[in-house]
Amino acid sequence: MNNRSWVAPQSRRHEILTGLKLGIGPGLGLFPLGIALGLLALQSGLPAWAVPALSIFGYAGSLEFLMIDMMTAGTGLLTIAVTTFFVNFRHVFYAFSFPLHVVKNPIAKFYSMHALIDEAYAVTAANPTGWTAARLLSLQISMHCYWVAGGLVGIAIATAIPGTIAGLDFALLALFITLTLDAVRTREQLPSLLIATAAFLAALLITPNQIIFAGMIIFMALLTIRYFTARRKGGLYDHAGN
Repeated sequence: MNNRSWVAPQSRRHEILTGLKLGIGPGLGLFPLGIALGLLALQSGLPAWAVPALSIFGYAGSLEFLMIDMMTAGTGLLTIAVTTFFVNFRHVFYAFSFPLHVVKNPIAKFYSMHALIDEAYAVTAANPTGWTAARLLSLQISMHCYWVAGGLVGIAIATAIPGTIAGLDFALLALFITLTLDAVRTREQLPSLLIATAAFLAALLITPNQIIFAGMIIFMALLTIRYFTARRKGGLYDHAGN
């Protein structure tokens, strides 16, 4: 039996429980965010079914909040497609160090790619070794469940209370700040934070009216240089050791 993709039942149970435990922290952040998404969607005039549909099939956190704004504003499909591409393009770089290689089953691998959100990447970046298919998938499935459940609770709250609640979109920013602080606990990830800061400052000086767009391009370029430089020097972490 290939122990890199399958483990004995007792070990698999342990790996699943480990994945679930690792997902508790981010999940407790995702759940209220899901509530905020459900509330915001219904307050923006979207039907209740749109929330679980976005949460299950469009599972992308920040993009879902943007989708609500674009859908309610009647944004064209081309603009939505381009925005989606740029917002999620960072996931290409996640693949450099995300332990997707431990998942061998094609269907499970497809789901793992679908469920590769910032929070899942942050957890694997903070714990770069020891991943198995059971641990990784249980982590991602648990996070997905927290997110979907939060959205359903948000729908229930939105239908039960009158009026609107302002400032719900700030919850996403607060979670990103928390995840950033958690991810840079490892010295190996500190350069990524410095690169992100440099990219933001450069974009602020070069194109103050397009900070996010320019900052992402600069960050992706610098991150690519960092990855190949570190790999040539034997840095980062070796997939074979995970």
